[in-house]
Formats: sequence, structure tokens, C-alpha cells
Amino acid sequence: MKVTKFGGSSVASAGQIKKVGNIVKADPQRKFIVVSAPGKRFKNDKKITDMLIELGEISRKHRPTAEYIEPVMKRFTEIVEELELGGTILKEINQTIENVLHMDVTPLEKLEALKAIGENSSAKILSAYLSSIGIPARYINPKEVGIIVSNNPGNARILPESFPKIYNLRTAEDILVIPGFFGYTKKGQLNTFSRGGSDITGSIIAAGIKADLYENYTDVDCVYSVNPAYIEKPKRITTLTYKEMRELSYAGFSVFHDEALIPAFKEEIPVCIKNTNNPKAPGTLIVSEKKPSEKCVVGIASDTGFCSIYISKYLMNKEIGFGRKLFAILEDEGISFEHAPSGIDDMSVIIRESNLPLEKEKLVMERIQNELNPDLISIHRNLAMIMVVGEGLVRTIGVAQKATAAISSANVNIEMINQGSSEVSMMFGIKAEDLDRAVKSLYHTFFD
Repeated sequence: MKVTKFGGSSVASAGQIKKVGNIVKADPQRKFIVVSAPGKRFKNDKKITDMLIELGEISRKHRPTAEYIEPVMKRFTEIVEELELGGTILKEINQTIENVLHMDVTPLEKLEALKAIGENSSAKILSAYLSSIGIPARYINPKEVGIIVSNNPGNARILPESFPKIYNLRTAEDILVIPGFFGYTKKGQLNTFSRGGSDITGSIIAAGIKADLYENYTDVDCVYSVNPAYIEKPKRITTLTYKEMRELSYAGFSVFHDEALIPAFKEEIPVCIKNTNNPKAPGTLIVSEKKPSEKCVVGIASDTGFCSIYISKYLMNKEIGFGRKLFAILEDEGISFEHAPSGIDDMSVIIRESNLPLEKEKLVMERIQNELNPDLISIHRNLAMIMVVGEGLVRTIGVAQKATAAISSANVNIEMINQGSSEVSMMFGIKAEDLDRAVKSLYHTFFD
């Protein structure tokens, strides 16, 4: 029994949905289908979810919404008409949008409901199309599925009591088409996961029904050892462990939402990433364990948009509670951190720049100065992080030396190094403008 999730590019147009139909038809084990909202059809196209968020902002400002509803409905109309599904679905989608816009709720609750319309509509369209080509399928709402989430709008978490309810779906005779990205709180309030959360829904369903395989269809043949934007035709990764994929996802690999694997990981369900446009390609299989390999480095991931707060104080290591006080300041100001490499007398805290806007930076620096009395405090912006990822990395002699030598040979200065306690990754902080050279040098060192 398989759970198969199709991303935004896979349902972006009628032509893509027809490919999805062929994939579902090809394997009777594909009993549970999870879908995203229609994504981009071409480079400068808009995702439906982005259009719905824009509609929500216009509604919040009490401005006329008709011209923002029109492009959303145009996209759905093009899909439905080309699939020859009739106008009932379109009327239902349009009525749902109008109903949400006229709900007597908070702007945040209205925005959550609007954001979910993309996935919900995709599921209804796909289920109708599958039925039209002779595949017994039906749409099922996440509330009926049993997806119960925490009350954290835009960042919901699945609650444990969901999984026994989801398991009961195994007895369904039809193929169930489930909208991704959202669930319902215990009080029945719709809450969405973070963006890209349809991957999370797919993983939740796979864990809940205890699937034999969770397939995630996207627009690439597999996971590559490095972003193809840096290296032409990089090496393909045939097998990854969950830990490796988690590190790669977090550090800029956009194939998978970085939280998505957690439910599947806990149930040890293998995950296969495949291409809707090339379904015969083997893809990349993600498993709990794999055989040891001489090449322990499987991938190099990177991301920009980081900054660091550097704090130095003599005998910091002797001062009880120093770290706790520092992180309490960040917590008070609503700032999450990414990494915290430290020494005896100094400490760096890596933060995404979006979490530390300039207007908040001054306040944080003043609090650290006044409450912790450091000898030196400074902030460095415009940083990039590079992750060298692979199981058993720390147990392999010479990896760190090869990595630092590769970055140095590219004439790039390393701002900081952090060895992950997971034994799966090494992190290097560099200036963002040096990222291209550093990544290319690392790739050639480990893969050429």
C-alpha cells in the first residue's frame, strides 16, 4: 500500500494532471493521493497559494477583491475546462472563496482558510478527473481523514491522536484524494502547516496508515549531490538516509520540506522522490539505514540569508547561566537561532536575517551588553552556510581537512565551523558573495 504525494508543479495545469492520472492508474497500490495547490507553469508564473495570500491581504485592508479573485478562478477554469469536468467544481470553488471572504472571523483565521483553498480545490479536481477516466477515487477532507493539529496558524503541528484515526482509512475501497497543507484543531479551527506543508501531510498519511512506501512526485528525477545551479549535471544520489535528507533539506535542498520526513522517519517508512514528467526514472530512495560506503559525503547543501551575533567574554565558561541568559534574551524578542558554535571565552549565534530585522538588532545588542556585560559584541550580516552531509562523516578520517582545504583553495575565508552532533554534517559559514566558488570547489574535491 502506497501513499503518493504530487507537488505544485505536478498539478499546475491540465496537462500535468493527466500525467498524474497515468501514474495513479499504473499502480493499484497507490491508494492514497495527497496534492499541493497548483504551482508555477513557467518561470514567471504565480503559484495559486501566493495569489490567495495576496487576496487575503487585500481583504484585510477592506479593498475590493473582485480583480484578485478573477486570476485565481481563471487558473482553475483553464484546468477544469481542459479536463472536461463541467462547471460544478468551478462554482463550488468560487463559492468557497466568497464564503471565506465573508466569514465573521479574525483576519488571521480568514487568511488560513484562504490559503487552504488551493490544495482543497486541487484535490477535488483530481478526484473528479480520476473518476472520469475510470479510476474509482473520491475527495476526502482533512477533518474526515483525522488530521488533528495544534493551534499554531501557519506553523501547525500534527497531534498524536491523529494517527489511530488515519489508520482506519486502510479499509477504504476507493482511492482517497487528500488535500495537503492543512488540518483542524480540536475545536475545529482550520490551521495550515508552514509553506511546503503538503509534504508534511503526505508523510503524516504514510505514517498513519503504515504504508509500505511514501512516494513524493516533483519536477526533478532525483536528489542531486549539489544544486544544479552551481554544477552542471551533478552526480545523482540513489539512496539517502532520513538524517542525511533532513540535513540537506534544512540547508537549502528544495526538493523536500525540511520537516516533512519526521512522521515517516518515526515509522521507518521508505520514501521515494520521483519525477511526474519522467515517472520511469528510479528516483532517490530515502531509508532509515543504508550500507556503509567508502564515500561518506553524499551531498553539499547551501543557503544564504544568515547573520551571526559574536560575543566574547573572558572566563565565559566559568560564568554559570551565561548561555541561558543569552538565549532568554533571544526568546524574549521572539528570535529563533540556527546554530551556536562556541569556545571557552566566546560564542557565536547564527540567526536567519529575516528573524533579526535592523529595527530589532539595536534592542537585542543593547540587552546583551547591559545584561551580560561582554568584553566584545558584534554582528555580521550577509552570511551563507554550507553543509557537507553524509552518514558516518565524523568517523571518517580527513573529511574536515579536505573540506577546509577545498574552501581555502577557492580563496574563500571561513568565518565559522560547526560540527553537527548528529554525526551527519559539517557546517561552514562564509560570506554570501563567496558561496559559488566555495560550493564548486567542495564538489570537485568530494565528487570529481
